[in-house]
Amino acid sequence: MKSVFIALRVSLFFMIVCGLIYPLATTGVAQVLFPKQADGSLIESNGTVIGSELLAQSFESPKLFHPRASTANYDPKASVGSNMAVASSDYAAAIAEKIDALKQENPALTEIPADLVTMSGSGFDPDVSPEAAKAQVPRISKETGIAENKLNDLVDQLTKARQLGVFGEPRVNVMALNIELLKQVKL
Repeated sequence: MKSVFIALRVSLFFMIVCGLIYPLATTGVAQVLFPKQADGSLIESNGTVIGSELLAQSFESPKLFHPRASTANYDPKASVGSNMAVASSDYAAAIAEKIDALKQENPALTEIPADLVTMSGSGFDPDVSPEAAKAQVPRISKETGIAENKLNDLVDQLTKARQLGVFGEPRVNVMALNIELLKQVKL
């Protein structure tokens, strides 16, 4: 019976340390050192939260840049991949459908960046490649009247390099692109 009480005390101790003290300490340190990131890297406009730098959002307007497709329909509570095998006929048909839709939306498109027709693993990738952003420039220029070279400069300006110069690929946050675009054009 003595060992049962010891086990209960040890369990209680570790529940308090690991379940209460450690999470509160790490949250406190994160709030002090990285307050924006600890709060979810939220983006505000006129005092209203409009999104997060870390989660993709759907943009339907042809005047705006579009993110990668999402199997979760951009619902942050439903993270899911497609689980389709690349060699399956269903996957090939889905990609062909996306290519057709992309060509209809962007008639001037000659080369199709893969990230415009494939889905990210989580379904929430907020970034696209600079090539994917620039592939959308002719459509946006036509819809907004903003010169293509000005839109390409905007993409170049907001392109983030590889992390530490070696990790990942150059990328552009779609939300940041659209926020800057909205400053230049009224929808």
